[in-house]
Amino acid sequence: MEILSNDSKVFDQKETVGIIWVTDEATKQGFYNGNSEWSNLGQGEPETGQLAGALPRINSFQVEENDNNYGPINGMEDLRISIANYYNRLYRMDKSSKYTYKNISVCMGGRLALNRVFSILGNIRLGYKIPEYPAYLELFQNYASNVSPICVPTQQATNFTIPVEDLERTIDAFKLDAFLMSNPCNPTGHVIKEQALKTYIEISRKRNFPLIIDEVYSHFIYDNGNPAELPTSSSSFIEDVNTDQVVIVDALTKSFRYPGWRLAWIVAPENIIENIAASASGIDGGPSSPIQRAALQLFEPKNVDLETKILREVFSKKHNLTLQVLRESGIICSDDSNSTFYVWGDISQLPFPLNRSDIFFQEALKRKVIVVPGYLFDIRPDLDPSDSKFKNFIRFSFGSEETNLKMGLKRIAELIKFFA
Repeated sequence: MEILSNDSKVFDQKETVGIIWVTDEATKQGFYNGNSEWSNLGQGEPETGQLAGALPRINSFQVEENDNNYGPINGMEDLRISIANYYNRLYRMDKSSKYTYKNISVCMGGRLALNRVFSILGNIRLGYKIPEYPAYLELFQNYASNVSPICVPTQQATNFTIPVEDLERTIDAFKLDAFLMSNPCNPTGHVIKEQALKTYIEISRKRNFPLIIDEVYSHFIYDNGNPAELPTSSSSFIEDVNTDQVVIVDALTKSFRYPGWRLAWIVAPENIIENIAASASGIDGGPSSPIQRAALQLFEPKNVDLETKILREVFSKKHNLTLQVLRESGIICSDDSNSTFYVWGDISQLPFPLNRSDIFFQEALKRKVIVVPGYLFDIRPDLDPSDSKFKNFIRFSFGSEETNLKMGLKRIAELIKFFA
């Protein structure tokens, strides 16, 4: 088809509040951004400061006279060209079909990009899995008139993913019209890549089955304890950029470490980008011109290669550290966790009551550490959080700088020893 048109007080919280509620609870106990007494192992952004050996951080930008006017709905042509070239160089050097600016739509943030995509969907049964990015739940609620979200069961043994050999069977069994996923996955750190990702795209092509793939962690890829050489993207396996029904969402937020810029983009066939432009005029009116102009330098090949090489070196080290401390403390972490800056921890084997994510969360706050209870990633509409299958999971973030991360991990280890 075408894309066109338990009794704890914690479990009484509305799931739509999600991670915002986590920060609010910490704020009540004295947390604020920049408070060095706290370690935020719940943060959803990477450290944004200078990394040794990486590009200098951009701290200012120029506003030109024309920037005071409204800009194009889909973004400045220069930036759209730069983004298209970025994909062609990193992922499509051996492909005859190349992206152009007509395949790119720029907007202010990843959530807005996803709203743009959802705004053009027809009446469809949209498959997804859990655990997943909590903001998808808001999309399901906002577009309930035309999108029927269908939750596909997954297993812990496969790190809550849909094995490639089960994809077609899943599509048929649940009568799906399209599928939405984060890849790399927030919160599990699982990434579908290489041959498995190629097969996903081949199945999409064969069945004309749309995939909406959120790739905002595309550069956070690790390889058996080491930084991977390259990022990963489904665009590597698209044959024809204008007929393959794959819609990619990415942003400066994670891989480029500029979350405050709120700049994201959609990569899709030209007809989808045209439809997005028509819809976006009534949703947001277009992105900021000064921010787009400042972003141009980030897509220069030498800048991309250097920044993301250092990024993987720094975050791979923090990934190893986090896994080591959590496992030594009795938390089960999947061996199949090679991306993002999150570790999805199974706390079921910890002493009672610390094996409940609501209790773990509250006890961590007492020690000035923020984590995210796993049930917040159970994004089934109308779910009572007390019935979530992830009440014994915690998402740990290693997004903060290393010294702060070590402080938080030390406190977590001490917390678990206290209950032992």
